[in-house]
Amino acid sequence: MRLFKRTSDRTTEETAAPRRILIADDDPSIANLIQVTLKKDPRYEIVAVNNGVEALQAFEEQQPAFDVIILDVMMPYVDGFEACERIREQSDVPIVILTSRDGTDDVIHGFELGADDYITKPFKTTELIARVEAILRRVEGYKQRQAPPIVRVGEIEIDEPRHRVSVRGEEVNLTPMEFELLYFLAANAGQVFDRETLFREVWGYDYVGETNLVDVCVRRLREKVEIEPSRPHIIITVRGVGYKLADE
Repeated sequence: MRLFKRTSDRTTEETAAPRRILIADDDPSIANLIQVTLKKDPRYEIVAVNNGVEALQAFEEQQPAFDVIILDVMMPYVDGFEACERIREQSDVPIVILTSRDGTDDVIHGFELGADDYITKPFKTTELIARVEAILRRVEGYKQRQAPPIVRVGEIEIDEPRHRVSVRGEEVNLTPMEFELLYFLAANAGQVFDRETLFREVWGYDYVGETNLVDVCVRRLREKVEIEPSRPHIIITVRGVGYKLADE
């Protein structure tokens, strides 16, 4: 059976214009580390700010638009969660939450507000670069869709061009990553995917990282599309393997 992929094989080197990245962190050592790390690569143009207020100002005022936004959670005036929520009200720009707290509640809260990913402090610079590159590859892959624009499976209808999802005739509001995961599963309905494959195909990472992101996203999706999330019949767990979307 053909696998409808969601990511592109193109790399960021193939794109001439530098990718603009906004970094908001009130810790000068962390902000400087990220700047130094990414500025070494001519593919990136970095704008660094010290708090959530400055992040929102930069997001609204600076042009061209940012390609990725990295927000520390613990910032004065406006924290990373609030900044994420306010940015997400206006844009689908990829947002990465940077946090020293890696509890599941924080991860779920970040996803609820529309974050695409999170990185836990302390982190390795190689991990940061890998995640930024994965996000940019994924965004570039949106332009080369292999899956059909309209996907209908059972009670679900996904209108990819309009970024709309209907379940049992009712429109459901999904965050960008929830949409991406549901779309991938629906386009490959009936096929079982382990967490590593979903992590690679949906989040775009080429290595096995924090696959609990998949479980959190599945949990959030079930709360929005299942009649009884504790007894799912749309997004099915295949014990010892992973997840699939029911094909009928």
